[in-house]
Amino acid sequence: MKTAQRRVMMLVHSDLVPPEGLLEGDDPLLDKVRTEYDVRNALLQLGHKVRVVAVEDDLAPLRATVEEWAPHVAFNLLEDFAGNAAFDYYVVSYLGMLKVPYTGCNPRGLLLARDKALSKKLLSYHRIKVPLFRVFNWGRTIPLREVRKLPYPMVVKSLLEQGSLGIAQASVVNGPDELSQRVIQLQEMTGGDVIAEQYIDGRELYVTVIGNQRLQVLPVRELIFGDIEQGEPRIATYKVKWDPKYRERHGIDYQFVRTLPGGLAEAIPHLCRRIYRILGLSGYARIDLRLGRDAKLYVLEANPNAALSTIDDMAFSALKAGMSYLQFIQHLLNLGLRAGK
Repeated sequence: MKTAQRRVMMLVHSDLVPPEGLLEGDDPLLDKVRTEYDVRNALLQLGHKVRVVAVEDDLAPLRATVEEWAPHVAFNLLEDFAGNAAFDYYVVSYLGMLKVPYTGCNPRGLLLARDKALSKKLLSYHRIKVPLFRVFNWGRTIPLREVRKLPYPMVVKSLLEQGSLGIAQASVVNGPDELSQRVIQLQEMTGGDVIAEQYIDGRELYVTVIGNQRLQVLPVRELIFGDIEQGEPRIATYKVKWDPKYRERHGIDYQFVRTLPGGLAEAIPHLCRRIYRILGLSGYARIDLRLGRDAKLYVLEANPNAALSTIDDMAFSALKAGMSYLQFIQHLLNLGLRAGK
């Protein structure tokens, strides 16, 4: 695969710098840095020059690399800045001021999509179905009179964190007492605000959208819950997302969607393009949907700059659409370069 050689500055969290050389498949380090490792190796195989820049709470290493090396583009794999998930858009804003093109989402899209309540309000305004929800701000008293009226069961999540952080079976609550207890637990765990949203019983679908102005919707993935007992909540907990042994034990698996009710195969791409544009996203994103028992689609959240390793849903969807992993990474790089012009 011939590509123009580029100088690529790869931005990673300081704890996720991929090691030089090859890792064995059973190396525990691989699970931690798989995305960074896979992307770095793909860029090298494509013939690009790569400099990995570790970023934590200081943009000086980024600026020094720009001044010394003049990268053509930054491949942005950061999910937070200074330990705060809400600050990820600061980094790409800074890249924009330095006039360095970058992969992934623009600052406005990151800001709108990161806040689960704000994004739901925007989508609801455009008459796109979302679960009913209530936000609980850090440090404020929980209004028991109001929470008694919520449509239980509810799912308690961090307002800003991604990757199912803090989500467990105990996140599904069936009444005001359970909700209050879980909200306080999660606020203390994350040090931030919490959202409780209506549990939608049904199928969980993941849709990858890539592009800037011209959008491509890739084949839909589904989370199959396998041996979860009848009546138990079926949600993508932290263990479901990150623990393959747990998934194997409970018969939980990710696969391509096999059947959909009439018309939804055409409706889902149209819906996801609308969501992408309403939230001002660019580069690439994964849209998480629930297909309820009522055969209606509900938007759970949009995830700009979603996980990109060779074993993540986005890569599998790209492969199904005819793009090898190397072609997929190069395409995202090209989108970043074009957006920076």
